[in-house]
Amino acid sequence: MMMEEPARHMMGNMISSPMTHGAMMAATGFAAGRGLIGGVLLRNPLLLIGAGLVAGYLAHKYEKEIVLAASKAMGMGKDFVLQQKEHLSDLVAEAQEQEAKPAAAAEPPSSQD
Repeated sequence: MMMEEPARHMMGNMISSPMTHGAMMAATGFAAGRGLIGGVLLRNPLLLIGAGLVAGYLAHKYEKEIVLAASKAMGMGKDFVLQQKEHLSDLVAEAQEQEAKPAAAAEPPSSQD
């Protein structure tokens, strides 16, 4: 009985994390979508063609918005990569400074006669 309490506490924290919630929602959505859409659409070719026509129409209708959203996402991705490169170079420079400090302190001053 006493051993179960820490395990419940640990599992409660794990389940309450946002990543776990997202993963559970994605798995639920996948299972529901596969059951509802996959079973009906893939078995009936007319429904599959109709769904393709609707998707094509909506893609054509909202083409500008889709392009804007995609370009905005690409710009955000480029900014993110540049920011991460900058952080990485800062970390590398800081690590090199940390390595240089002990090396300089370990060298005894040379005595010249």
